[in-house]
Parts: sequence; C-alpha cells; structure tokens
Amino acid sequence: MTYHMPAEWTPHERTWMAWPGPNPTFSSAAELAEAREAWATVARAVRRFEPVTMVHGPGQADTARELLGPDVELVERELDDAWMRDIGPTFVVDEEGRLAAVDWVFNGWGAQEWANWEHDAKIASHVADLAGVPVHGSLLVNEGGGLHVDGEGTVLLTETVQLGPERNPGWSREEVEAEIHARLGTTKAIWLKRGLTADYPPHGYGTLGHVDIVAAFAAPGVVVAHVQPDPAHPDHEPCRENIAFLRTQTDAKGRPLEVVEVPAPTKLRSEEGGWADYSYINHYLCNDGVVLCAFDDPRDEEAAEIFGGLFPDRTVTLVDARPIFAGGGGIHCITQQQPRTR
Repeated sequence: MTYHMPAEWTPHERTWMAWPGPNPTFSSAAELAEAREAWATVARAVRRFEPVTMVHGPGQADTARELLGPDVELVERELDDAWMRDIGPTFVVDEEGRLAAVDWVFNGWGAQEWANWEHDAKIASHVADLAGVPVHGSLLVNEGGGLHVDGEGTVLLTETVQLGPERNPGWSREEVEAEIHARLGTTKAIWLKRGLTADYPPHGYGTLGHVDIVAAFAAPGVVVAHVQPDPAHPDHEPCRENIAFLRTQTDAKGRPLEVVEVPAPTKLRSEEGGWADYSYINHYLCNDGVVLCAFDDPRDEEAAEIFGGLFPDRTVTLVDARPIFAGGGGIHCITQQQPRTR
C-alpha cells in the first residue's frame, strides 16, 4: 500500500490543536493566560473555514470552552505541552483515498532540558484513534514542523533536525531520507543546512531548526522563504544562503524552484529581549483561508499582501503571534491538518 502526504493547500476535514496547560513553556500564570488567548484566537480564525478539535488536559475544559466559544470541539487527553504540529500525527492518504496517520517518535525536540514529553509522545496515536484511522509507526525521531511537502513528491528538511545527534544518532542521511520517503510518499528531499538563530540554545525554547519557520511550499514549484534584510541580525547571512541554495534546486518533477522572499518583521529583538525569530513563513493554510502571523510590525501588511497574491482565492487573517513565539513556535506549530478524503 502506497501513501502520500497531501499538500497543506488541499481540502481539510478538520484542524487539530492542543490547549496550553501549566508547564515549563508557560512559566507563570500571566504567560499561560496570554498563550491561551493566542491559541484561542488562532482556533477561532481557523474555525471560520473548517472544523477545529482542541485536545485539552484534565480539568482544562471549562477554561478552554470559555475562550474558544461553542463551535470548537473539545477532547480530553493527558498533555505535556501544546504544539500539535509536532506531537500530533502526520496524516497521509493511499491511492484509494483512505486516510492513515504517521506516528513519528517524539522526544521533546531532541530531548531538550526544558521539555517534558511523557504524554505528548502518545498524542499522535490518540488523535489517530479519535480520527478513526490506522496508525503507521515510525522509528524516526521527527516532528511535523520539521518537514514541508508539495504533495507531488518533494519534501523540505533541515540538517540540524532529522540528522542531528539529539534526535537520530547513527542514522545516515540516506537512511533518514528512505524512511521519510516511505512514510510521506516523497521521492526528493531538499535539505537546508539550518534554521533560525533563536531556534537553538541558549536562546530559549526552540526546535533546533524546524524548516516551517524558514521555508514552505506555496504551490508545486513555489517556495516562500524567510529573509532577514538587516545585516545586524545573525539570521541575515544564513537566510541569504538558504535562498541562494533554494534557487539552485529542482523539485521531484524536475521544475526549478521559484523562491518568493518574505522579509522578516523590522523588530530585531523579541518581546523577551533576545534575537527575534519572528517569521511570516510559519503560517497555516485552512479551507479558503490563510492564518498569518502578525507582530504589530510595519511589515505585517506587506506579508499579508504577499500571501494574498499567492493565494488569491483565500481570505488572509492576521493574528498576533508574539505570545506563541514566546513559547518557541508560531501558528503553523500549533495546528495540524487532517486531509479531506471524500
């Protein structure tokens, strides 16, 4: 049986999310409250276009319902954190249109010292069960934010994630590619060298280089890529190198990649004072919509225009993502699509 992961712009059955609870990522009551408001705003923005199911921890239902409103489905399961893109399953479809779920090994983004993952390591199988689909287990340590597909055989990856010693020591590049291709139905991997500076220690919570904050497919043969225009920021040169590299690449169909540059916000520092990894690339495509990160920045509207041009038939919704980035991710990191198969 051959499965493939559909591109994010194909129709969805629903979106899965996970509700923030008390944990090291949200270390104070104020931070947790701010995170919940942000997660709820994203959920409501997505709900305008498709159903949303929010997984919450024990005793969290009342708070979740109060902020989410009546239109978001709630499901209780034990949780450690709230990043459904990474802890949830990667949904795939076979030739007959039947849905299944890939359950990667989750080890807290490379067993980082601040992370807990006893419960989150089981969420992918819980979500698959709730969706009523079979689970395909993988031995690869991986997360949904560490990959991006075009639905036509190409996958974007970063070397510091799947090839890093924190996740898959002893795996060769060829072995990692073979496993990813077998699970996602891809045939060509395009490897970026690394992610953004603030995604690595000692800059706080991070993933060690997830690709979905750096580059993403917007259509077959078209990639949106993060640009840091200011040479004072340490991401300036790595972004320049990423874009130059992407422009030398072809996809699985042999098409040269068209790279659409998306400038970073003008803010060089985050609300917490460190280097910002604020990025518009970490957006989410839902049915007829684009939910786009905003940062109360002059470039928010510029980014909205770029994405509006790429997706002219979708409504672009800007959501303040600064509280989400404070926890180590963005809008794409907290959402996971379930493809529509009928």
